[in-house]
Amino acid sequence: MTFIRNLKLHNFRCYPEAALEDLRTGMIVLHGDNGAGKTNILEAISLLSPGRGLRGAKNLEIQCQEAPKGTGNPWAVAAQVQTEYGPVQIGTGLEPSGDKRLIRVNGENVRGQMALAEYVACVWLTPQMDRLFLDSASHRRRFLDRLVFGFDPGHSGRVSRYENAMRQRAKLLGEGGADESWLGSLEAQMAETGVAIAAARMDFAQRLQAACRAAENPHFPTAHLTVRGTLEDLLVQASALEVESLFAYQLGASRAKDAVTGGAATGPHKTDLLVRYAAKDMAADQCSTGEQKALLIGITLAHARLISGERGFAPILLLDEVAAHLDEQRRAGLYAVLEDLGGQVWLTGADASLFTAIEGRAQFFEVRNAEFRIRRHSHTSKRLIGTQTSH
Repeated sequence: MTFIRNLKLHNFRCYPEAALEDLRTGMIVLHGDNGAGKTNILEAISLLSPGRGLRGAKNLEIQCQEAPKGTGNPWAVAAQVQTEYGPVQIGTGLEPSGDKRLIRVNGENVRGQMALAEYVACVWLTPQMDRLFLDSASHRRRFLDRLVFGFDPGHSGRVSRYENAMRQRAKLLGEGGADESWLGSLEAQMAETGVAIAAARMDFAQRLQAACRAAENPHFPTAHLTVRGTLEDLLVQASALEVESLFAYQLGASRAKDAVTGGAATGPHKTDLLVRYAAKDMAADQCSTGEQKALLIGITLAHARLISGERGFAPILLLDEVAAHLDEQRRAGLYAVLEDLGGQVWLTGADASLFTAIEGRAQFFEVRNAEFRIRRHSHTSKRLIGTQTSH
């Protein structure tokens, strides 16, 4: 069982200082007015896992605007995380001078964010993701890659290497007169990493599809997932080495066109994640708003179950304003699934009445500006989390 016992924020977003202590496994509810800082707490937790957090923010964007200027007050997040091997102290924050992010484990600086993956896995769902099925393919591709990254830490590095090689190739083509061997080397790197990216996406989608079917629930319909792209389609018919060779050939053949348009005419940067409502055999973008939300929740819960099965412990679930968009029956179904999943689940909502059904089975925290006090109830602890500013 992995969960956060204590959480401290320093100059983080709207929080000059904040602390949540004596946290338990199970459901934790943050309720309060819009703009009070509930999502900021979820973002802080998400930064305890590898990546740029649930907002994808740059390091300097997270700094509290009301913090004293200078190099001695950078933002920081610290937590005591209970793992199967005992408590671990994890910290991350902005370096005292500059824009890099530092990571500490048990008081020691560590290189790279991948060290966090050994201790914390986070899965989140935010209101910004509600348009996933209506947005462009790039949004769904980034969503898929984030899910893959949770299972295959090397996936992020491969995506970065591919994009870097593609940018270098585009620059050389745009300038003209590039050395053929240099271009060939970049295209070989794009072919190798591109096929590895496509294969990882396909493998993960199959695993997630199986998890969706296994977690069939009347409140959250089963999604049918398909990863579509030139490389993915080729990998169904040919070996990885054959697809690599073909992709490298295609890149060489499209140089003239790519010199004008930039980027590359084909590759894993064009991949899309197609989702259908399985029972209705209907594309997700054609479903109702409520059905789309239910599909997205179902995928998120299946992802959490998949992590739990693969890694042996449930991830920390961060569900931002999810309950507000569900009817009473679906809310009850969600809470039942979350309890069955185990682990630690953070839920936010402006209206505390949305969580009446789990009163006595969850920890409740009221988020309010400039206040902090503790009230003890017979079955739940309710606390006011204080801050001095909000955005």
